[in-house]
Amino acid sequence: MAAFGRRKAQRLARADGSRAGGVDGRVAALLRLLNAQPPFCTASSCAGRVLLAQLPAADSDRYEVQKKNCSWLMVTHELCVKDDVMTALEKATGDVVLKFEPFVLHVLCQELQHAQLLHAVAINSGFRNSGITVGRRGKIVMAVRSTHCLEVPLSHKGKLMVSEEYIEFLIHTANRKMEENMRRIDRFYNCLQLALKAGLSTNNSPSEEREKNPHVYVRRRKRKSVQKHGVCTSPKDRNEEIEREDDTESNVDIFGGIMV
Repeated sequence: MAAFGRRKAQRLARADGSRAGGVDGRVAALLRLLNAQPPFCTASSCAGRVLLAQLPAADSDRYEVQKKNCSWLMVTHELCVKDDVMTALEKATGDVVLKFEPFVLHVLCQELQHAQLLHAVAINSGFRNSGITVGRRGKIVMAVRSTHCLEVPLSHKGKLMVSEEYIEFLIHTANRKMEENMRRIDRFYNCLQLALKAGLSTNNSPSEEREKNPHVYVRRRKRKSVQKHGVCTSPKDRNEEIEREDDTESNVDIFGGIMV
């Protein structure tokens, strides 16, 4: 426990190395809530964004998934505006893609049951591609993520390849995804608050069942408490709503054997 606390203090004291240079305002309260809990330490996050990314002209003849050497012609963590996109495209000299990237969060967890709690909250909040990894030295990371992304090529070697009408359609689609992304962040924050309260209540009232199987007991209690308050519903109850946005978000792909 003491070792985790020391690592947490060191990590939180580091300078922010992201392009933005700071935490996205939309998730600041969520990160404060997590970091206020002894068993959690946030490692990286992005609230979600719409951006125009450009590969250098020299790389335009080959397609590869990469972040290095990319330049951002435009980026916003809010709803996208057409005029901003068109103005940015005028600066294009290489291959440009319009992207929507949803909320992502990585949290270091002290014990596996702490990661399982976050995983249950994430799934119930709509982040159905979330997962847990366990390193060789026991490092436990919970990743909150979804797959309702968007990536569409717009220009090639600086030449716009699509119509302005199609760009309007893409902006509308990206904004709908951003709105859903914002709703899921709010659900995650509310569900997490209730799950943490339920966990404290459970820890103060141990029972024979909890002693026999503490992880399952705590998890079931948290889920029941969250559902009673009407803030979160189970993934089964919310499938139709979520799957309108996520076509491929049904596969949790990391260490399925230890998932909740």
